[in-house]
Amino acid sequence: MTPLLPKQSILVVDDTPDNITILSDVLAADYRIRVATSGEKALKIVYSDEPPDLILLDIMMPGLSGLEICRRLKANPDRRRIPIIFVTAMSSTEDEERGLELGAVDYITKPISPPIVKARVRTHLALYDQSRELERMVRQRTHELLTTRQQIIRRLGRAAEFKDNETGNHVLRMSHYARLIAAAHGLGEETTSIIFNTAPMHDIGKIGIPDSILLKPGKLDAEEWKIMHQHPIMGAEIIGKHDNELLETARIIALTHHEKWDGSGYPRRLKGEDIPLEGRIVAIADVFDALVSVRPYKPAFTLEQALNLMEQQTGSHFDPQLMQAFHRTLPEILRIRDIYADENGALTDLEFQIREIYDHRNDPTGYPGVLTSAKDRD
Repeated sequence: MTPLLPKQSILVVDDTPDNITILSDVLAADYRIRVATSGEKALKIVYSDEPPDLILLDIMMPGLSGLEICRRLKANPDRRRIPIIFVTAMSSTEDEERGLELGAVDYITKPISPPIVKARVRTHLALYDQSRELERMVRQRTHELLTTRQQIIRRLGRAAEFKDNETGNHVLRMSHYARLIAAAHGLGEETTSIIFNTAPMHDIGKIGIPDSILLKPGKLDAEEWKIMHQHPIMGAEIIGKHDNELLETARIIALTHHEKWDGSGYPRRLKGEDIPLEGRIVAIADVFDALVSVRPYKPAFTLEQALNLMEQQTGSHFDPQLMQAFHRTLPEILRIRDIYADENGALTDLEFQIREIYDHRNDPTGYPGVLTSAKDRD
């Protein structure tokens, strides 16, 4: 047997009990009726955890008038979509126009006609249901599109890593590092999430670098460095310019993560805060992981060696304030390093999404202010 759907809720607001009784008698068979005899009580009900699906609202009331109640509700993003029908003896064209301009969906004059009240209520509840369903579908579709973009970004990031990293875990580690640094620096949840999801694309331009250069087990000569310095530009061109914030952030990171605080980086020799914040954050995350990982041209540094080198580079390669954020979150960074260690094998995208398993609030670490740069190939 199909379970019965709960009745929709209607709030009747009128300072005259007889008027409430009349409307309740007309609608009670089909709807759950809630009542308020003052504007203050009406607002309390509407702002509760179970707001009504529709409001029948008198205009002329002591204290808060119906017009003022309507104005307040339409100014509240969480409640403005609830349909309001004015039920009033004020029947002039000017009165109707004013009520509709405030955001009411309809206007019924007293004395009421029961068939008209039923028809208007049924119509506007149906429209409200359709509106909510459309909003739900839009939210779902938006989430699907965001998820698709994130997956494409991760896949392309992995494609670049296959050029010079056996497991591809580098992009997982440094993405988490970047998220933790951003949060410790005071950036909000939305911004840290965008950085986390776009950091994997930082080296997508390596796809265009010959393996003979990228995998060379030794120092690059001047001509080889000239080619290597093109990979940020290649990466930005691969991603392209977009109005979408996610893809545009990915492009900015790809283009600027090898810029240095003192202006000696590449490809554009940007300096200080002229380097986008996202690029400065990813530079720290990328270099730290490169230092403590094995590369074709070097063994892994110890943690102490890596931190000492990065301390030396603070103020030249790295933004000093971001380095402070790095040190505040270093314990969390080290836990991520252990979870995503290359010897654990290539981890999956499901494991990539455990971004919230750690509390990444500011936390004293005991480490001196340090951090910094590895080979510019990373």
